[in-house]
Amino acid sequence: MDLAPLLERCFIFDAVEDSYTIGNISGNIPSWLRGSYYINGPARFRRGAFQYKHWLDGDGMIAALHFSEDGVRFVSRFVRSRKFRDEEAAGVPIYRGFGTSFSGDRLRRNVMLEAPVNVCVYPYAGRLLAFGEQTLPISLDPITLETLGDFDFNGRLNEVTPFSAHAKFDPETGHMGNFGISYSPAHPVLNVYEFDDAGNSLSRRRHVLEAAHSIHDFGFSSGHFVIFTNPLVMDFGAFLQDGLSVSDSLKWQPESEVQILAIPRDRSRTPFSVPVKFAYCLHFINCFEQDGLLVVDLIEMDAPVYPEYQPIPDLFSTAPLGRPVRYRIDIQSCRVIDRSSMPYDRVPDFPSIPPQLYSRPCDSFWVLGMESGGRTGRKFFDQIARCSWSSLNAEDIYRVKYGNYLAGEPIYIGNPSVPNEGVVILQHLIPASERVEYLIFDAFRLQQGPIATLPLKYPLHPGFHASFWPCN
Repeated sequence: MDLAPLLERCFIFDAVEDSYTIGNISGNIPSWLRGSYYINGPARFRRGAFQYKHWLDGDGMIAALHFSEDGVRFVSRFVRSRKFRDEEAAGVPIYRGFGTSFSGDRLRRNVMLEAPVNVCVYPYAGRLLAFGEQTLPISLDPITLETLGDFDFNGRLNEVTPFSAHAKFDPETGHMGNFGISYSPAHPVLNVYEFDDAGNSLSRRRHVLEAAHSIHDFGFSSGHFVIFTNPLVMDFGAFLQDGLSVSDSLKWQPESEVQILAIPRDRSRTPFSVPVKFAYCLHFINCFEQDGLLVVDLIEMDAPVYPEYQPIPDLFSTAPLGRPVRYRIDIQSCRVIDRSSMPYDRVPDFPSIPPQLYSRPCDSFWVLGMESGGRTGRKFFDQIARCSWSSLNAEDIYRVKYGNYLAGEPIYIGNPSVPNEGVVILQHLIPASERVEYLIFDAFRLQQGPIATLPLKYPLHPGFHASFWPCN
């Protein structure tokens, strides 16, 4: 039996840019839910007869839900990155993708990908910013999603500055932290950055890496940048000289030692690292400090997941199992005190916690999962689970019916007037009828099903990461 029937209908179609008030909403949207939900994701996988093969190759599209007393307005728009503009004008692919290379493809300044800016979207410094891998974020109009231009942090960064898609935000100060890797055949360098809440640069530190680790995400506690040194290493020479895609340049090295690297935000302090269990980490859950301990929450996987993002639409055919894991590290002695692992292993990904608790102790988090994880055959996310560190388990799970799928980071939005009351929002993909709708769940009662369903006029590609900008 095909584990993911009609999955091609979730990817192989022409995305529509539009703006309209959503009608035929069923259920009840909480009256306190006011503001804008945003999600970024790849949304164009072909130009003419050419089709990309990897989920990370598609051009970035932002979708927004604007919640107001007058209803919910939906907006979708492509990010006008340089890649999008040049290829739109040419009518053919020009730039190498993360997972797709082709004869005559081009790189930015012959050394790096021209990013499609398709991973994350965050409100920051009074702006809405779209993020891609190894590139400057792009500023957008928060209502219309019109592209306004590169955001260079008041001239402190430029187009070749390595800058990752997964920025993190200190809820107490509004500071942004991020990282980027300067890849090279000989001396790859990890860069870590901190900016104030107005976009001004506060610090940039460089740390030489022993290998060109593939690192997608990081942790940002009150005192440290935290890096998981994946045993997935880029052969930068093959990328530059042999013309391979990033995905084809990545080498899994099971003989490697894996470490958690902690770089203090205070520049006067010395970085340290601790060896940890051999695994692969794509996404962090949270990272905080308490009683002299650095607590690192992340998703550990048995193997890299990037190969499972291809070929479209046959995704996750041999997806590795994974599980939420918590490390507690003594900062003074620089050693792991203990490691706790949850049994929920359904290829969990896109973890989310309440944004106001990031870099603070937080018990609950939400993840997407796959019912058929561990079985061979194409598949996609069809579960949402709420997990708890106090019980070390998934306490609340909702699964869509067979043949339908869920997508997008299950971003938590809290009731500003009632603690521990909130919702999560997800995309619901219904390929049999080529429909997509947004589902709103009571965050602490997932099993009861969605409390509201917001149907869209046109199909929408599965998104990656989401955020929410509340009304002031």
